[in-house]
Order: sequence, then C-alpha cells, then structure tokens
Amino acid sequence: MKELDQLLERWLDCGYPEASERERGVFLALLDSEDDRLWRWFLGYEAPPDAELATLVQRIRELPV
Repeated sequence: MKELDQLLERWLDCGYPEASERERGVFLALLDSEDDRLWRWFLGYEAPPDAELATLVQRIRELPV
C-alpha cells in the first residue's frame, strides 16, 4: 500500500537514525504486521496490542508531512 510506504519511509528518514536499538527492533516487529492491520492502527481505528508498538505508531503518525 503506497500510503503505508510513505508513512514508513518518513519514519526511516526522520526517526530511525536517532532511534534506540530497542525502538529499531519495535520498528522491525511493526514491519511484520499485515498491511490492513497497520492501516487500521495508523488511522486510529484500532490500537496495536503491544504498548511499544502503540507508542511507535503514534510517533510515526505525529511526524510532519
């Protein structure tokens, strides 16, 4: 999904370089999620089941466009 790619690329450009090793691991776990689930998380229809995933999703959502 192109929209997800844009969100995740923005995180790679803006957030990943400064992320801790733990947060980078959470990002890799996020990538293992199915696109439809990711989309519901990023649109706020559902919350990720894990607190660390939820925090990262929120950080990605808050990145400037």
